[in-house]
Amino acid sequence: MDNLCVSFFATTINYLDRQVLSLLQPRLEEIFGWTNTDYANITAVFQITYAVTMLFVGRLVDRLGTRWGYGVAIIVWSIGALVHAFALPIGEGLSALLGLIGITTFSVSVLGFMFSRAVLALGESGNFPAAIKATAEYFPKHERSLATGIFNSGTNIGAILAPLTVPWIYRHWGWEAAFIIIGAIGFLWLTLWLIMYERPEKQKRLSAAELAYINKDEDDEKAGVKKDSNENKVSWAKLLEYRQTWAFAFGKFMTDGVWWFFLFWLPAYLKVQYGIIDEGVMLPLAVLYSMSMVGSIAGGWLPALFIKKGYGVFDGRMRAMFLIALFPLVILIAQPLGDITFWIPVLLIGVGTAAHQAWSANLFTTVSDMFPKKQLVL
Repeated sequence: MDNLCVSFFATTINYLDRQVLSLLQPRLEEIFGWTNTDYANITAVFQITYAVTMLFVGRLVDRLGTRWGYGVAIIVWSIGALVHAFALPIGEGLSALLGLIGITTFSVSVLGFMFSRAVLALGESGNFPAAIKATAEYFPKHERSLATGIFNSGTNIGAILAPLTVPWIYRHWGWEAAFIIIGAIGFLWLTLWLIMYERPEKQKRLSAAELAYINKDEDDEKAGVKKDSNENKVSWAKLLEYRQTWAFAFGKFMTDGVWWFFLFWLPAYLKVQYGIIDEGVMLPLAVLYSMSMVGSIAGGWLPALFIKKGYGVFDGRMRAMFLIALFPLVILIAQPLGDITFWIPVLLIGVGTAAHQAWSANLFTTVSDMFPKKQLVL
């Protein structure tokens, strides 16, 4: 449970760092004269870097081990968060270099924030592979979706804390301080993680009975993967032979875009549509992401309900995911009803984001269901 709490706090910090830019976007737009295209380009750099790095970061976590793999990830993303405060001098340097080869497409500020987002994405891509691997190491399969739902709810706690803190910091100390203060929190977590985490086999706080309980259902054949002679070295070609690899990738591809869209553009939407800005976004975003947090934990609990009724772990999870997938459809009525009050789209989008988090908690857990622990690379 201690390790689950630490993973929860890491995921909270992950989303705190990720949300600072979107909350400051309305003000940075005024300061730097950004267009929607400029901001879209900045966020696109984060998403592209995040997506590409996710292909390889799982392998790095396996190579370094969960303890240091997670540690390195948060060091990199915390540096990336801090670097945003120095986006202008960084942008000036990049602009000068690109100018030598005739590239003048982007302004100095846009270039600086693009670089900062790339570094942030490079580190943040390691959070979920490391957290999922830590969960698989400490929980048997029938408990993993709830454990994943709990640490995944940290995304929503981070998204709640960000609007409660970032606008206040900006108003009192400026936009640079917001990035520096929030970014520095990661180094506090790093100390806690290195003190508390160790593999179950080496964890002195675990009894022999607890270790046996964790490993009681370790069976590669049930995971649907033939046992390799050397499980620590699984080639990319071998992973691509598994249908579950493609199933997970397709599931992420078809669903994550909606979550990213709301994460990055909700503050801008509230400003343009309703004139809500700075501290005004605190309550609507806190309510919306509180709903998402409940969805994450409830989504982790729902498969256990089916499992108790006699379904297998995988079958129970699939039935839960089907029900969860129906809820985001309510977002379709957010726009036509949005003229009544801004709370209608906020609450309907909250239902959709809660469903997405419930879905993600289960989708992430399917990886640890279908692959042996030593092959958990995302």
